[in-house]
Amino acid sequence: MVTGSSKPQQRRGDTRQRIQDVTLELIAEQGYEKTSLREISERLGVTKAALYYHFKTKEDIVVSLFTDLMRPIDDVIAWAAEQPPTLEAKLEILGHYSSALSDAAPLFRFMQENQATMRELSIGENFKERMTSLLDHLLPEDVTLTDRVRCFSALFSMHAGMFVLRDVEGDPEEKRKAILEVASDLVTRAHHS
Repeated sequence: MVTGSSKPQQRRGDTRQRIQDVTLELIAEQGYEKTSLREISERLGVTKAALYYHFKTKEDIVVSLFTDLMRPIDDVIAWAAEQPPTLEAKLEILGHYSSALSDAAPLFRFMQENQATMRELSIGENFKERMTSLLDHLLPEDVTLTDRVRCFSALFSMHAGMFVLRDVEGDPEEKRKAILEVASDLVTRAHHS
């Protein structure tokens, strides 16, 4: 839609996204605790009142970020629930999860760097529930403790790999595939032991 000034009118969703992006930038630069709504509004070039129209608190912004960025992961978990308990399906689940993780990389960076905040907000518990559900879809039917550790380690290696390899030179897609290969090996071994 074009206004009289021939500038495109900004949709509400765009403003919400800009607020989330700026908040994530500021938190990455200076940490969660040191980031204020005033700084967010200043970086956006809007008044605090305009910011309050979309979000009442910094916590609301972070929770909305988590909700939006976790949606693809929730989709993977829902899809996984419909799959047969075969190794092939479980490897496909890992592949879909790997792609979803790539899209949610900024959120995982936030979670890694702000663990105390994660515990204070409901986000941490929600994420733990999601990971427990995903793990359940990866486990073999007659799971041993060792195989449970292998499947858990597969998920952990996917999360940790994003951080360990982020500063390593190379193509992001190649890094994602290397991490997925290791995770797939662990799940395959759990199903063959």
